[in-house]
Amino acid sequence: MLKTDTRQANWRRTNPGKYEAHLAMQRVVKAGEVAKDTCEVCGRASVDAHHDQYDEPLKVRWLCRRHHARLHHYGEDMFPIKGSL
Repeated sequence: MLKTDTRQANWRRTNPGKYEAHLAMQRVVKAGEVAKDTCEVCGRASVDAHHDQYDEPLKVRWLCRRHHARLHHYGEDMFPIKGSL
């Protein structure tokens, strides 16, 4: 169990399923089993993995930090999932 009291540690404690999904994706990227793609909005190479559903930990959308933050701030409909329209 995490003993620190940082914002990040508190999030991990209160969201164990989400944290496990993040770790699962991190492991497969590090192992070379999954390659990062470019940002699906702007094409930038430096990206974060965004989970639309945490129960599918290896199904992610690749978004640059700017678009990832905007998606979380303004909502999922800001950048609809491709093919869902």
